[in-house]
Amino acid sequence: MANKKFSLFDFVYKYGTVAVIVIVMLLFSLTNPYFFTYDNLTDILRSISIVTFVAIGVTFSLIVGGFDLSVGSTVSLTTVVSASMMVWYEQGVFTTLVVPIVLSLLVGLVNAFLVVKIRIPDLLATLAMLYIVNGLHMTYSQGYSIYANMPMQDGSQAPGKFQEWFLWLGQGEILSVPVPVILTFLLVAITHVYLTYTRQGRMLYMTGGNLEAARLSGIPVNRYRTLAYVLSALFAGLGGMLLAARIGTGQVSSGGSMLMDAVAAAFVGFSVFGAGKPNVFGTFVGAILIGVLLNGMTMLNLPYYAYDIIKGTVLALALAVTYYQLRRKRNA
Repeated sequence: MANKKFSLFDFVYKYGTVAVIVIVMLLFSLTNPYFFTYDNLTDILRSISIVTFVAIGVTFSLIVGGFDLSVGSTVSLTTVVSASMMVWYEQGVFTTLVVPIVLSLLVGLVNAFLVVKIRIPDLLATLAMLYIVNGLHMTYSQGYSIYANMPMQDGSQAPGKFQEWFLWLGQGEILSVPVPVILTFLLVAITHVYLTYTRQGRMLYMTGGNLEAARLSGIPVNRYRTLAYVLSALFAGLGGMLLAARIGTGQVSSGGSMLMDAVAAAFVGFSVFGAGKPNVFGTFVGAILIGVLLNGMTMLNLPYYAYDIIKGTVLALALAVTYYQLRRKRNA
């Protein structure tokens, strides 16, 4: 009897998240005939594309045993800066793309310096960077969202506008498939291959699995921890640029809500197919679960302030199952 119960738990541990997605989609489809349509499903995937970018960044920091709280403010920074390059300064493709990317890499390097070199605990170091980066982007934008024809301080209008190629990245389609969805699938596939089949990917996991053992094995653990924080900031920055392209404005503090959704997706991913560790595919499935829940609740006209309750409950259940299974393995 005990073995049967344990087998049932193992099944729930491995396939519970995917089963929940299927059940939730079935329930929403029965309550709303427009839920399970191509347009709505692509809307869900489009809506989670930005969260997936940011969540993959969080996943990299988790892989090396760290945690990056500054990803939300990095999203806000690159959203505002990429918008300002076009609207304020009328820059072209190169500057619009390169400047936000460089800034996000700098955020990652500062995070790594604080955590790896100064040895400030990652939560505290990245929390400090959250405030610093948030203050920087608010100071840069003077607290205003950036949009075409916006009034400037001298009484004139902003000279530039969002360029078509940039808006296409967030709003365009290829063969009826939204461009952000295509970019998301490419990112998930590339990072999965990188982490699973390359030497660097394996070194990242070894660094996070046992830092001291990895160091004694000759792995340059500080280099890989630095790489993880840089990649975390980079993906958050790319997510911010994609957000600006999707909404067509440089919305200040737009990344605030992204932080918790990305963290939830990354931790829910621990339990997907029984991985028990940070992984990109699981993170993507976690983002899908959150996207399905939010879309379904919106279509049912549930109050927006109930959304966080649902997301928090899903995260708590996923973590409870994951850590209970980890304790079982240690005690086995």
